[in-house]
Amino acid sequence: MPEPRYRSRSKRRKQVKIPGGKNIIHYEKFNPSVAKCANCKAPMNTIPRKNTCDLKNLPKVRKRPTRMYGGYLCPKCLKVALKESVRNKE
Repeated sequence: MPEPRYRSRSKRRKQVKIPGGKNIIHYEKFNPSVAKCANCKAPMNTIPRKNTCDLKNLPKVRKRPTRMYGGYLCPKCLKVALKESVRNKE
């Protein structure tokens, strides 16, 4: 039976063959899914794909972009949204 910290299903189980020819289980953390744009659902490259415990150790400028709607809209959708807001003001 594995150690208590490995018994939860929050760890990914991976079968690994070791040099002796035996199969053992390695327990790995799950990676969260890629951050997506709220408008077009395209993956956003600027946001790191890390767990929350790893994100808290990063500085604020590395967690998300510092522009308007940073981490919410991709640059293409932001450009369109800004143009629409200017057009609607007039």
